[in-house]
Amino acid sequence: MKNFKKIVLLSLTVMFSASVNAQVLITLLLGDALNTPKIEFGLSGGLVHSTIGTIDNSEGMNTFDLGFYFHLQMKNSSYLSTGVHVKSSMGATGMPVYELGDVNFDAIYKDGTLTKKIPVFSVPILFHQRFNQRWYIEAGPQLGLIHKPVDIFDAEKLGGDLSFKLDVKDQYKHIDAGLLGGVGYKFNKQPKSMSAGVSYYYGLVDVSDNPDYKIKNSAIYLFMKIPIGVASKEPQ
Repeated sequence: MKNFKKIVLLSLTVMFSASVNAQVLITLLLGDALNTPKIEFGLSGGLVHSTIGTIDNSEGMNTFDLGFYFHLQMKNSSYLSTGVHVKSSMGATGMPVYELGDVNFDAIYKDGTLTKKIPVFSVPILFHQRFNQRWYIEAGPQLGLIHKPVDIFDAEKLGGDLSFKLDVKDQYKHIDAGLLGGVGYKFNKQPKSMSAGVSYYYGLVDVSDNPDYKIKNSAIYLFMKIPIGVASKEPQ
């Protein structure tokens, strides 16, 4: 199990090496110090399938998620679970493009597709309850800070793919908020161990500042959680 943890951790790190920032490096470097008998600290990551149900003709978008988590023990098998999704995006794809007023540009992309990509720093605040030392459920609010949203125009021309990113931060509010709930499974019965699961986010806030449409995000997370610096403190 110890070697398996190292392999998974290395795989996640390599997968996201181009975009890992200071917060994730702190997770790796300070895991020993931040884990205590009452606190579990580690790296979380996985896949996100996000949708925008308030926009017609949109399809789900698949992206990666990376961040860190805390499980704070309150009593017996009850915990407060929080953390930050550092590298994560909401949004949708498959929508028809809109015109920008440039004759040449509009002619190239008129039959293309539009993707709305909304990067979000998300902070869940969840009640986390464990059962039989293996399964757990968690639920609660999640707040998000939107940063650098873009509209991505894609088209196929002359046998190749064309893509253009448009900065649309002036079309969005800064804060997203909603409810998150999920279920997970711990790989062993130690209080601190790797786990995997699925959760669902339901956005309650219209994050659009454009009066022509509403945007309420929703997403399914397939995640893995890896405690950092635990092996030296807890026998396997």
